Amino acid sequence: MSDAAALPGQPRGFVVSGPATERAVNVLAPNPSAMTLDGTNTWLLSEPGSGLAVVVDPGPLDEGHLRHVVDTAEKLGKRIALTLLTHGHPDHAEGAGRFAELTGTAVRALDPALRLGDEGLGAGDVVTVGGLELRVVPTPGHTSDSLSFHLPADRAVLTGDTVLGRGTTMVAHPDGRLGDYLDSLRRLRSLTVDDGVHTVLPGHGPVLEDAQGAVEFYLAHRASRLAQVETAVGAGHRTAAEVVAHVYADVDRSLWPAAELSVRAQLEYLRERGLI
Repeated sequence: MSDAAALPGQPRGFVVSGPATERAVNVLAPNPSAMTLDGTNTWLLSEPGSGLAVVVDPGPLDEGHLRHVVDTAEKLGKRIALTLLTHGHPDHAEGAGRFAELTGTAVRALDPALRLGDEGLGAGDVVTVGGLELRVVPTPGHTSDSLSFHLPADRAVLTGDTVLGRGTTMVAHPDGRLGDYLDSLRRLRSLTVDDGVHTVLPGHGPVLEDAQGAVEFYLAHRASRLAQVETAVGAGHRTAAEVVAHVYADVDRSLWPAAELSVRAQLEYLRERGLI
């Protein structure tokens, strides 16, 4: 058995539904897969003593899951007052419309196409509900519309798919761009250094207790993969598929399509900088 404290980011262990911090409760969606890990983490956030709650990423269009999120809030004596999205991928956002019907809430997101209501989300926005404060942090790269949410009272950050609780994420080329992703990781690192963030509440996988360690691991991993891709191209592997077969030979083949998206993003990044 692995020692969690020795793993990048110090994962808490198994992914479970239930309290994660003083203000955050996870409701795990029943959609496990190679891409979604244990399933989508739907986050229920509320200030202690408040009767209002915010939900981040209601998840897939699964009626049982959506109702379970509502039931969880009600058992805690909370009324869901707002829904937020980290990004528009279906495993995070497909259920948002139905969830809005169940809760009567607006849905706020960076992408106007995902919003239900007049308000969106953007850099520097501060969302306050029932005394709870969430600061919007733009973290494009996985997708162009990716956001993270800084929860200062818990010294935590909700990262969607930008940082996962286990493994690494993909850059969903062409919408996702590697340069943007690296900038986003540096932005998250600044939260750990300057704002004291130590906990990552990810969109998939277990809670991470060492946010700075997780982000540093991601940055080092990206630098290593870039070097491998550059070397592979120099050795004559020209197409994204060829590079994947060479660089990701030790990765489960079911993940190669996602790896190819990341490789396309890496090739674009290297070409833009005249490195290949």
